[in-house]
Amino acid sequence: MNQYLYTDITYLKGVGSKRAELLKKEIAVYNFYDLLHYYPYRYIDKSKFYKINELQNNINSYVQVKGVVCDMQIVGKNRAKRLVATLQDDTGFLDLVWFNGINYIEKSIQKNKEYIVFGKPTLFARAFNMSHPEISEVGKVEESQTIPIPFQPFYITTEKMKRSGLDSKNISKLVYQILSSSQINIEENLPLYLIEKIKLIDRKHAFFNIHFPQNQKLLKHAQQRLKFEEMFFLQLHLLQSKQLNTIKNKGHILKKVGKNFNNFYANYLPFELTNAQKKVIKEIRSDFISGKQMNRLLQGDVGSGKTITSLLVMLIVIDNGYQCCMMAPTEILANQHYESISKLLKDMDIEVELLTGSTKTKQRRQLLSNLKEGKTSILIGTHALIENEVIFSQLGLVIIDEQHRFGVEQRAKLWKKNESPPHILVMTATPIPRTLAMTVYGDLDVSVIDELPVGRKPVSTYHYSQRNRNKLIDFLKKQIHIGRQIFVVFPLIEESETLDLNNLMEGYQNFLLDFPPPHYHIDFLHGKLSTEEKDDKMQKFISGETHILLATTVIEVGVDIPNASVMLIENAERFGLTQLHQLRGRVGRGGEQSFCILLTGNKLSNEGKKRIQAMLETNDGFEIANFDLKLRGPGDLAGTKQSGMLEFKLVDIIKDEKLIAFSRNLATEILNTDPQLKNKEHICLHKYLNYLYRKTGNYYQIS
Repeated sequence: MNQYLYTDITYLKGVGSKRAELLKKEIAVYNFYDLLHYYPYRYIDKSKFYKINELQNNINSYVQVKGVVCDMQIVGKNRAKRLVATLQDDTGFLDLVWFNGINYIEKSIQKNKEYIVFGKPTLFARAFNMSHPEISEVGKVEESQTIPIPFQPFYITTEKMKRSGLDSKNISKLVYQILSSSQINIEENLPLYLIEKIKLIDRKHAFFNIHFPQNQKLLKHAQQRLKFEEMFFLQLHLLQSKQLNTIKNKGHILKKVGKNFNNFYANYLPFELTNAQKKVIKEIRSDFISGKQMNRLLQGDVGSGKTITSLLVMLIVIDNGYQCCMMAPTEILANQHYESISKLLKDMDIEVELLTGSTKTKQRRQLLSNLKEGKTSILIGTHALIENEVIFSQLGLVIIDEQHRFGVEQRAKLWKKNESPPHILVMTATPIPRTLAMTVYGDLDVSVIDELPVGRKPVSTYHYSQRNRNKLIDFLKKQIHIGRQIFVVFPLIEESETLDLNNLMEGYQNFLLDFPPPHYHIDFLHGKLSTEEKDDKMQKFISGETHILLATTVIEVGVDIPNASVMLIENAERFGLTQLHQLRGRVGRGGEQSFCILLTGNKLSNEGKKRIQAMLETNDGFEIANFDLKLRGPGDLAGTKQSGMLEFKLVDIIKDEKLIAFSRNLATEILNTDPQLKNKEHICLHKYLNYLYRKTGNYYQIS
C-alpha cells in the first residue's frame, strides 16, 4: 500500500484538526485508507427523473424532479419563517420548503428558470412538498454537486459530525477527493490466479464502485469483491494462527488413563454418560496424546453435562502428574463448580481448592503455597486466578467456563501461567450457530454435547399474560405443596423511570401478599448483595428452607438446584431469547417434570411475540441460537462482540453462509500448500495480513 493512503486524515483537504478529531472519535477513521473502508449504507439513483404526478407512489423516498420555479415567497415570521418555492412541470406542482439558510437560497433561485431538485417528497394538506431539497439549475453543475455519479451514496453520520459540516454529502466529497487523487495507488492484496479463479474485479474499481457506482451491476461486483476480501482474510488469519500455534506450541503428552479416572468412572460416576459425552472425551484424549497443545471449544446446551465431562478430563490430566484450573466469570458460578466437584471427589484423595476475590488472606496464603508445591490438583476460581501471585507447580489444563465473559487479555494471562503451554478447553452453555462458530471460533477445534443425560425430562414451557396471574399463583402453590421449589427472575433491581417493569423489590412485596409467611418462605437474591449474603441465601434455598427465590439474572448461569422445578420469568418480553433459554436451563436438573413460565404484559411487540413463540416451540439450544441470530444479528449473541471479529462492514453472517464456508475452504487450501505464505504469489496475502492484524495481540491461542 502506498504511503498516500496511510496519511493522517487531518491532512485531507477540507478536514483539518477539529474535524479529524471527530472522524477519529465518532467513526474510527484515522487515515485516508480508513475512510475508503467507511462504506455507504445505501444509494439513491440520480439517473432517473420523476414527474410530479408520480410522487404519490414515492412518498418518503428520495427522488429527482425537473421543473420550472413559477413562484417563490417567504412565509411566516420569526421561528416560523420559511421560504416556499413552487416547482411546476407538465403534470403538476411541488412546493419546495426551506427553514434554514433562507437568505442564501432565495438569492440563488430565480423565477421562470428550470431546475433539478432532489429530496424526499411528503404529502401535506393534499399537496406535495419537499423540505430542504438539493437544487441546481439545469445546464449548470453547482459546486455542491461536483461528483459526476448516477448513484448518490449515503453515509451514517452522527449529530456531532453533522454540526461540524461532516454530513453524508461532505463525507462523499472527501472520499471522492481521495479516489480521484493522482497520488493514489491501491495495491492488490489477492494473487492474480485467485482473482481470475473466482472472477473478482480489481481493488481500485471495487473501491470506486462501492462508493460511487456507475450502475447496479458494478455496485454488485464491488460488494462481492470487498465482501469476499473481508471474510477471506479473517479466515486466513484464524487458520494461520491455528497452524502456527500447532507448530510453535508443543503440548504436554498425556497418555495415561490411570487410577483416578478409572476409580471415579467405576465407583463414583453419578449417571451413565451419553454418547455425546463419550465422543467429546475421546476427542480430547486424542488431543492429549498428539503432542500438540489442545485448543478446543466445548459447546453444550444447558444441563447437557459439561461439568462432569470436564471433571473426567481433569482426572486424566491429574493421572499424568499435572494440575488443572477452572476459571468461571462469577463467584456464584465458581462456588457452584467447587461445591459440585468437591462433592463428587469427596471420597477420593484429590485436593480441590477455591480462589475468589472473597478468599480470606490467611486461607489464600496457604492455598497459594499448596498450589506452588503441587499439593493442589484442581484450582477453581474467578478472575482471581490470573493474578501474578498465583503460581502453579505444573499446570497441564486450563478450563475456561462461559469464556465469552472474559476479556482476551484476561484469558491470555491465565494461558501464560506455565513455561510450556497448558492444554486449553473453553466451555460455553450458549449454543453457537455454525456460521458464527466459523467466524468467532475459527481457530479452535469444536466439540459438541448435543444430548441430555439419561432420565432428564425436557422442561415444559408456558406463556402467561398478566391478566392470568391469579391462575398462575394457584399453579405455583400446588408445586410448593408437592415439595417443589421456585425461581422467579426479574429484569431490574430498582425502580426505573424509563421502563415500566416490575422490579425485584416491589415483586418481593407482592409475592409476600400472595404467599404469606409463615406458611411460605420467600427470599431474594441480586448482584448488589455481599458474597456472604448471597451464599447464605443460596444455602437456604439449596437446603429447601426457602420455597421461592426471587432473583435478577445473577442465577442465569451455573446454579444447579435439582429440587427447583419452576422457573418463572417476569416481564419475559424484556429478555433476549438466548437469555430466556439460559434461565430455563436452571430447572429440570432432577428427575421430576419441570416448568418454565414466561410471564409478559398483555400487549407484545412483534419481536416479543416471536421470541416467546420460539421458546414455546423448542428446547433445542442450537435452534434457539439460530433463531436468535436471525432475529438480532451477531452483535450481542453470546457476548461475541468483545472479540472484535464481528465488526463486519459488508458480510452478513446469516445471508452469507455460503461465502463463509467458501472463504474458509479456500484459505485452508492455500495454507495447506504454503503455511507461512512465503511463495511469490502469496507475498501480497502475507503483507496485507500483517497490515490488518498489526495492532492485535497474540491471543488467538485461547480465543
